[in-house]
Amino acid sequence: MAMIASIQQAIEFIEKHLLDNITTDDIAKTAHMSPYHFQRTFMILTDMTVGEYVRRRRLTRAAQELSSTDLKITELAYKFGYDTPESFTKAFRKQHGIAPRDVRKGLGNIQSYNRLAIQVKLKGAEPMNYRIVERGSFYVAGLKAVLQCGENMEASPEIQKLWAKVGQDGTINQLLSLNSGEIKGLLGMTVDYSKEKNALDYWIATEINDPSADAYAVYEVEAAKWAVFEVVGPFASAIPAMWKKVYSEWFPSNNYEHSGAPSIEVYKSVDPTIATAQSEIWVPIK
Repeated sequence: MAMIASIQQAIEFIEKHLLDNITTDDIAKTAHMSPYHFQRTFMILTDMTVGEYVRRRRLTRAAQELSSTDLKITELAYKFGYDTPESFTKAFRKQHGIAPRDVRKGLGNIQSYNRLAIQVKLKGAEPMNYRIVERGSFYVAGLKAVLQCGENMEASPEIQKLWAKVGQDGTINQLLSLNSGEIKGLLGMTVDYSKEKNALDYWIATEINDPSADAYAVYEVEAAKWAVFEVVGPFASAIPAMWKKVYSEWFPSNNYEHSGAPSIEVYKSVDPTIATAQSEIWVPIK
């Protein structure tokens, strides 16, 4: 439950400082998490970025004040963090579907995004198959790409493009031919996030025993304890669904947290689209 309590504490901090110039770093500190892991956890649990939540809440409050006060639209724009009335009006119309002046006239409806409350749902009828694995350091070989991240600190479109490329140029078969470690299959690893560059290192790789025996880049995965979750189903839908269950159900029910080491997805099946496709999620824990 500690993780859920930390996220809820961060939400309370956002609400308390909604009109202040707060950053993701400020918010993450209140949850005692790194900015990257806080953003990732928040996104998985809520299906929105921290920035989206802050914008929605500010524009909800702005709509309420339009209806209940005599503040000028220009004053409200500056109050809620917009540089110009025009940028405020554009954002307001995008969320609510109407202009601020129409709210003043009582025309149309507004969309209210209420304060978030993170809740844990116990779903005993849907068991999660996992095992705890303790391993020493091991090596992987493959391709590393430095990918720019969006606002949510993820690089999903770029990762998809990278997989499409290696699927067409023969890299996947070459990597599978090198697979000699305990983990069988292809690996997708998010290794590091750089706040300064807003970029992450992403690897498409395979485990190897001899780090000097191939032409690909090599990375040493540090010794760690892992929670390894079995995933069955098309990769594109089954893996994100399992990540959500890990963060919304498994972590709140166990005395573990993410250790900050690389997260690994293991792709075992040749056809990633079939209903019986097999994969795994390796979550480093402490």
